[in-house]
This record gives sequence, structure tokens and C-alpha cells, in this order.
Amino acid sequence: MNQANMTKQEIMNRVFSGAASNPLFPPRLGADDRPRCESGTLLGMVRFILLLLATLSIFSPAHAATDIGGIVQNPLQPASADLPVALLPAKPVNAPVQAVSAPPPQFFDYSANLNSDVFGAQLFSGAFARQGATQFNPEYLIAVGDSLQIRMWGGFELDAMFTVDPKGNIFLPHIGPVKVLGVRNQDLQKTVEDAVRRVYRANVFSYASLAAAQPVRIFVGGFVHRPGLYNGTSMDSLLHYLDQAGGIDPNRGSFLDIQVKRGDNVRATVNLYHFLLQGRMPLVQLGDGDVIFVTPRKNTVKVSGLAESAKRFEFDGTGNYSVADLGKMAKPLAQATHIRVVRNTGTVKNVEYYPMDKAVQVSLQNGDELEFTADKKPGTITVRVEGEHLSAQEYVLPYGSKLGDLMKNIQFSASSDAPNIQLFRQSVRERQKLMLGAALKSLETSVLTARSSTNEESRLRKDEAELMLQWVERAKKVEPSGQVIIAQDTQRNELLLENSDVIRIPKHDGLVLVNGEVLFPNAIAHDPKLDLQDYIKRAGGYSQSADTSRVIVAHRDGGFEEGSAGSWSFFGNASSQVAIKEGDEILVLPKVQTKSIEVTRGISQIIYQIAIAAKVILDL
Repeated sequence: MNQANMTKQEIMNRVFSGAASNPLFPPRLGADDRPRCESGTLLGMVRFILLLLATLSIFSPAHAATDIGGIVQNPLQPASADLPVALLPAKPVNAPVQAVSAPPPQFFDYSANLNSDVFGAQLFSGAFARQGATQFNPEYLIAVGDSLQIRMWGGFELDAMFTVDPKGNIFLPHIGPVKVLGVRNQDLQKTVEDAVRRVYRANVFSYASLAAAQPVRIFVGGFVHRPGLYNGTSMDSLLHYLDQAGGIDPNRGSFLDIQVKRGDNVRATVNLYHFLLQGRMPLVQLGDGDVIFVTPRKNTVKVSGLAESAKRFEFDGTGNYSVADLGKMAKPLAQATHIRVVRNTGTVKNVEYYPMDKAVQVSLQNGDELEFTADKKPGTITVRVEGEHLSAQEYVLPYGSKLGDLMKNIQFSASSDAPNIQLFRQSVRERQKLMLGAALKSLETSVLTARSSTNEESRLRKDEAELMLQWVERAKKVEPSGQVIIAQDTQRNELLLENSDVIRIPKHDGLVLVNGEVLFPNAIAHDPKLDLQDYIKRAGGYSQSADTSRVIVAHRDGGFEEGSAGSWSFFGNASSQVAIKEGDEILVLPKVQTKSIEVTRGISQIIYQIAIAAKVILDL
């Protein structure tokens, strides 16, 4: 039976029973037999004592060590090979074992750095904090604790790893100590070869390489998010330790003056702007106990407007710092022509305005706000002419040109509908989009704030509101045409043109479009004898969801009229006797049925706006 699984009573029975079956003890001796005691009896007694001590160690796992023949034996460690296996202290079965592992690194929220407007704050996002493969540069100096791989072959063979001792040496067999402390990585091979040649003149070759850098602990202090002591290697970058500390505090720390200290001496000073703008990072070999100190932030200026890097920049106020110096970092765009400077120092806030060619003469002060702007006067504009004509498609005109100046250069064809020319303007399209958005916002408010008197009505309104909001989202995607009605204007030749205007010359096609809530939306040949209802009948008539009192006739020149079977109209007196012209479009609007009069009115208004602005029927 395994001693570790025996109960206390069973072990005690075996120890004190004195039975002949016990292999550890000889039979008991009588009084007359004592003179004949042999050495086996003494061995049995020794075994008895050892077994008793082993038994006590099983039931006393907290006992740290047992003295066995002058040897201190830990019951939780492997036993000495000099002791019999049966007498070795057994490991406790249910003793708790604490796992020894390095604590996981603390998580840091880098969102403050990523959302900061300070130039360089996004550098610290946790990417440098992750441990990477150690890379050794040729200028690395061998330090105490570094691991060196030494290989020798020929008359003497060796392949082993050596650690630089506190005296800066490694001890090579048959050669002795070799001084390597402070030796550059690129000179390590020569140093080892010279030491080997002093003992082995020939037929022994050597190869030495740096295997692992010394583990170090570096203090990071000053204006960082988490000052503290951080682990790494002597070859890790300064950014590795700063990133572990959460990075430089963008509101307090300096990116221009980061010091590496050893004791009271400043070993190196790092400017992170050199890394961000030029890709230069000095290689600083850190030692155990070195301090990375971030100094307070220096002068700052905020940049906005037409610049690639619209950030808050730091500069040293020891010299004359001009806008031209700042422009090397902010990178103003090509269209920037002027600089607006807001002076925030002192009790009076002043605003200054300079052209870009005077940037060298404008000095900056701490707290200034600078904006790159484009102060350009319009010179020429471009207008595109589309549709049925025989002239060029694109015209470059002086700023301030009128429609009449352009029409003189357009040659119409035989099928051109010159009286009904159309003008589409970008600025009008944007205003139509804004008005439609305001109407949709008002409708959303009405739908979401409608009250209900009962639970059943509340559930119905909820379902209806979801459908209304889906329709609103569809309506937001409608793009107005931006058409300007100019066909019937007697003074249209005096209309000023804008950049990116589009002039469209319609074509005599002899068609009338019928769209909306009809059974068969289609294009129908124009017939002067047909009225509005005749065209609707030829399109299959009204659908079940059509509102027969709401029919819009959109003319080619951009004008609108309303014709209906009833007597009421949004545009005035409705009539089915609207004169249908060639190129017109008949829009039959849908019925709007909701439980709220206010919502119904809002939807009806928006449907009209969309039909007029984009000639699109957006049904529920």
C-alpha cells in the first residue's frame, strides 16, 4: 500500500505491532536473547525512526524541514538519492499549491491620447507597449547580465551560453576570464578571438554572438499618465517604456524635452518631434535603474483651417518662432492664402490677418490660435450646357456673366425646345435639401410625441410610428433637382450665372409622362385633344391608393399646376381642364391615412415638396 494513501491508524499499527510480517523490523527479542543482538536490530531501529518521521511529515505538511542524519530535508522538494525510496518523505496529497506567475500588465485606456488635439498624442496607443523581438544594433555595449553564445571548434570544442558576471567578465574553459563589459556588439567577435588566440595558437576557431540583453527595470516619471517602474530590456526603445506608462500627458507633458537620467546625470535628451516629422529616433541603451523623465510642456499654439495637421503644436520659446516655422509641421494646403492669428496673451484679445507671403515675419506667442484661410476673389466660372443643341458642352465665362451672354453662343438644332430651357443650380439644390430636412424633422417630432388615451391605442401608435420613421428615412435619401424656373421669365437673360450651373435644352419628343398612383405608369404620345383625365385613363386609371383630388402637372419649364376631379387644391382652384403640353409630367399623389390629423398634414406637405423638388412620388 502506498504510504501517502495510508491512514494514520494503519501506519501506527505497522510501526508498533512488532509483527513478523513487518519487513522493517526483526522479531522481538526476549530478555535472554539480548546479548545475541545483531546489527540488524540497529538497522531496524533506524528504519523505525525514519519511518516515524516520514509519517509525521505526511500529517504535518506545514512543517518546513526535517533533520535526518544532519541533512535538512524539505518534504515538498525531491528527496536525496542517498535515502531509501521507501523512507523518502511523501508529498502531501491535499496540500494547496500556489501557482507562481507574473502579474498581468494593467490595462490602460488610451482613448484620451487618441482623441486629443495635441500633435503627437496619438503616438501612444499601446502599440509600443507590446513586447517584441529584441534587436541588437552594432553600437550596443555589452552590459552585466547579458547572455553570450560562445562556440569553439577544431582542437577544442565548446558550445555554451555565458552570462556576463558582475565584474564584466565571462569565464571560458581552459582560457580564463575574458573582459567584455563595455565592448561594442560589433567588436565582440574580435575580443573573444583575441582571448582564444592567447591560449590556442592554431587549430581552434571561435564564434561569439549576443544572445539576450540584460533585463532591466526603468523608472518613468514626470508628466506621464502612470509614473512607475517598468520592466524591459536594455535594448528596448524609450517609446516602449513611455507607452507602458500610458504615454505623455498631452495637457501637461512636453514632447520636445524627454530626459534619460542615471543618477544626477542626464545621459540623453530626446525630441519626439524629430521622430514624428523626420523619422529620427536616437538609440539610447538603458541600464537598470535609469529614469525616463518627461519635462513640463512648453509654449503651444493651436492650428485650424486649411492645414494637413490641424493640431496643437508645442514650441520652444527661447528664440523667435514664426508662422513659417509652424508651417513646416502643420503643412498648410495649397489653397491657403492668408493667416488669421488670434492673440490670447494679456488682458486684451486681438485678431491679426496676414497673407501667406509674410509668414516669416509673423512671430508666435504662447497660447496663440492660428487659422489658415483661403481669401480668393472669383475670376472665372464654368457652366455646362446639356441637351439638344449643336454647341460646346462646357463654357468658361468671366465671373458675373449673365444667362444672355451664354445663350448667344449656343446654336440650337431643329428639335430643340428653346422656349423651355431649364436651369439647375447647386446652391438651390442644397437649399431644397435643407428645407426638406427641416420638414422631415418636424414630422418625426409629431410622430414621436403623439399621445394615446388607451393601451391599445398606444400599441397601434407605436406600430404606426415605426412605419412613419422608415418612410422618413427613405425621404431623407431623395435628392432635389435644384431647378430654377426661368422659362416664363421675361428678364431671364439678365440672370447672373453661378459656377457649376447646368443649362439643359429640352427636345421636342411629343410625349407626356404619367407617373404615381396609376395602374400603368407610362409615357403617352401628346395629343392636344386629350385632357388630364384622358391621359390618366390611358395609363390604366387611378390605383386604389390614389388621391384623385391631388394630381400635379409638372411642366417642362419647371412650372407646376394642379388638376383634380374635386374642387379643392393646394394650388388654388383645381380643375381637370389643365392644358397638357408636350413634355409635361402628370404626378398622381397617394392618399395619406393616419390616426393623427397633424401627422397626415405633415406627410402630405412633404410628399408635395418631394414631388415638386425632385419629381418623385414617395408612397407610404
